[in-house]
Amino acid sequence: MIEKVIENWHRHLKGEFPGGLDELLADDVVFYSPIVFTPQKGKEITKMYLGAAGNTLGGDGKQAGGGESTFRYTKEILSGNHAMLEFESQVDGKYLNGVDIISCNAEGKISEFRVMIRPLQAIHATHKAMAAMLEKMQGSRG
Repeated sequence: MIEKVIENWHRHLKGEFPGGLDELLADDVVFYSPIVFTPQKGKEITKMYLGAAGNTLGGDGKQAGGGESTFRYTKEILSGNHAMLEFESQVDGKYLNGVDIISCNAEGKISEFRVMIRPLQAIHATHKAMAAMLEKMQGSRG
């Protein structure tokens, strides 16, 4: 089942998946950020974090501040209801390497999304960029 979920995730990132994150995410999805200590629970907060990450890391095809994205997935491991997708990108000129660990439920919806990144200087750059992006996104909502 995870194969179809990941196929749809890739389609979403290309802007080719009707329904987007609303269709991909379970209502009770839990998001684990590499930046925030506590798990983020629920579809709306997860959508906000994934949107900010896409804008910051370039998963949406654009790099924060403009220009072409350097984001790319380099490896995938799929097993049962779980996937591990390794990625590379750049944030503020710093090399970033990380993994998305994705689990789906019996309905084929993403029930858990966990992001881990390295090295330390990229974590600091990502923290700064994500904080600015989340603030900007929250400001435009209110």
